[in-house]
Amino acid sequence: MERLKKIDWDELERKKRRSLIKFVFYIAGFIFIILAVFGCFYTVSAGERAVLLTFGKPSMDAVGEGLNFKMPFIQKAVIMDVKTQKYQADLTASSRDLQDVKTTIAINYRVSPELTPQIYKTIGLGYADVVIYPLEQEVNKGITAQYTAEELITKREDVRQRMRDSLTDKLLSRGILVEEVSIVNFAFSESFSQAIEAKVTAEQNALQAKNKLEQIKYEAEQTITKATAEATALKLQKQEITPDLVKLRQIEVQRLAIEKWNGILPQVTGGAIPFISLNQDTTPTPTTTK
Repeated sequence: MERLKKIDWDELERKKRRSLIKFVFYIAGFIFIILAVFGCFYTVSAGERAVLLTFGKPSMDAVGEGLNFKMPFIQKAVIMDVKTQKYQADLTASSRDLQDVKTTIAINYRVSPELTPQIYKTIGLGYADVVIYPLEQEVNKGITAQYTAEELITKREDVRQRMRDSLTDKLLSRGILVEEVSIVNFAFSESFSQAIEAKVTAEQNALQAKNKLEQIKYEAEQTITKATAEATALKLQKQEITPDLVKLRQIEVQRLAIEKWNGILPQVTGGAIPFISLNQDTTPTPTTTK
């Protein structure tokens, strides 16, 4: 009896194990089916392209936006951004006058949507560091060497435009479209920066002195002009004073004095001849005889 009991317990244990194995198998099969179903589809968002890999081999046709199908466990979709991106780097070079120049350049670029499979196949996803940075360094060194350190500042726009044209040509052949290039900053050695600052200060002082001198000259010219005008006016006045004009002014003075006289002769003349009006009637009054 004890042996029979033991055999029954062993059989029960084996059944439990078989049941557990089946359960695990069903669960694994269910998960596999779920993964297979959901693995058949992938989404490409706006501003992206997908490169479809079949056992690691990329297809040369870029997959556009939307819901797309792929074979699960066989194919894989690599998503690449084709929107405008920014890449900024600090670059070093020497100017024509052998000054060390640190230039910060920013590039706005985007990947050509049609060439995403080719870019992925030849460069990979790290195209910014692999392609853009070395070309930036090459272009920066070549163009910076053609200008003096001072010209890099005074002709900044010309330098930027030449860098933009050169980078556009070099990156276009690699499927990267350059939209804009900006020179964020120029940095020079401390000694050169101090020399530039001293030169700018001297130029400002010279300009200030020149402006002050111009002001003094202007004020002097104004004074001379005013004095000349006054001398000319005085000369004209002297030319206008003639004997006839003097006589007319004397007559005018006498006329004004007569108009102001009240008709009373002075009583004391002090030995002077009294004033006698020429208009006074001197005819004697006739005498009546009675």
